[in-house]
Amino acid sequence: MQPYLTVKTAGSFEIDIKKSRFICNIARTETQEEAEDFIAHIKQKHASANHNCYAYVLGMKNEVVKQNDNGEPSGTAGKPILNVLQQLELRNVTAVVTRYFGGIKLGAGGLIRAYSNSTSQTIEQLGIVARQPQTEAAITIAYPLQGKLTNFLEKQQLSIIDTQFTDQVTITIAINTADYAAKTAAINDFLNAQATFTKGQEKYHELPWSTKDQPPRY
Repeated sequence: MQPYLTVKTAGSFEIDIKKSRFICNIARTETQEEAEDFIAHIKQKHASANHNCYAYVLGMKNEVVKQNDNGEPSGTAGKPILNVLQQLELRNVTAVVTRYFGGIKLGAGGLIRAYSNSTSQTIEQLGIVARQPQTEAAITIAYPLQGKLTNFLEKQQLSIIDTQFTDQVTITIAINTADYAAKTAAINDFLNAQATFTKGQEKYHELPWSTKDQPPRY
């Protein structure tokens, strides 16, 4: 499991340029079959449109990349859509931009800007998340240590997933998998070895991300 960026949710956004409607639909897709099924669904939904252009990027190292102009002049639609996905370093995403021609020709430069802006504005509306592989750690302590541990976790920016109360307190947190050993050792030192740790499952957790943040290393 590796960290990667993707769209927060599937959705669509429409812009109008010189009477032409550009409707961008974006979804998460983890396989080529899922990507092609999504494209087919949008094409069927907008069967009367002049063009349904698309691009997708799949895999941690962009193992599968495809783009299609669907009748627009070569390089003016699919490639601009793909460029946006790659510039934002998104993974496992498919974007389809539908165009209903409004009667005014945009020229090659205008088409490139239109398909690019349609894609980027849709992603901006939907948002981006970092899918971070994290491993759960259940920390069992005596009741008097609960406040001390909670404050420490907050300072370390470690999220509490669950808290269970029995004869002791068990606080479950999520730690970036790569940092698991170092973080649990730091917690143990802070509590003077008065805690019991139970390692849980590794799962993807979705964390907010903005263009100001550093993208994950692939």
